[in-house]
Amino acid sequence: MTGPHPGQGGAAESGTDRSGMRSGTVWQIRTDADLVELRRVVRERSARSGMSLIEQTKFMTAASELARNTLVHGGGGQVEIIELRRAGTDAEERGVRLVFTDQGPGIADVAQAMTAGYTSGGGLGLGLGGARRLVEDFRLHTTPGSGTTVVIASWARAGRPSRGAALHTLHDSDQGGIGARW
Repeated sequence: MTGPHPGQGGAAESGTDRSGMRSGTVWQIRTDADLVELRRVVRERSARSGMSLIEQTKFMTAASELARNTLVHGGGGQVEIIELRRAGTDAEERGVRLVFTDQGPGIADVAQAMTAGYTSGGGLGLGLGGARRLVEDFRLHTTPGSGTTVVIASWARAGRPSRGAALHTLHDSDQGGIGARW
């Protein structure tokens, strides 16, 4: 099992930045065993954020679909797990953000890949479209021939800022790239 790799991006949370986000743990996705362990860690982090069992299950299912895509279609990659915290009006809001990155072939037709029931072959067609429906925030950046980055986030119900899985698709032609909008 490969899991977190201290020499390749860090394996432990190392504090909180100014926005209240805890720095993330980077997990390599190289084998099926990594997928099993990642599901366990995502469940643990979502429970720690205060998500209900249903919220945890939705988030973990989306994470599992995206991790499988990273392994199968991206040839492996990594996921950064970030615990989110911010001061709310009544209480601290808590959630989890996952950033999946691969250096695979990218997605040639994003609209088609996001279509309900779409499968690139052999799958159930739950991947990107299904993941988008299960989380509160969904962002995708892909460049054919250069890989894909998918960011998802969900908040515990008590701290949920708003419902609606927004789809933000960024292409290289967008000014500023990923960092400008994320």
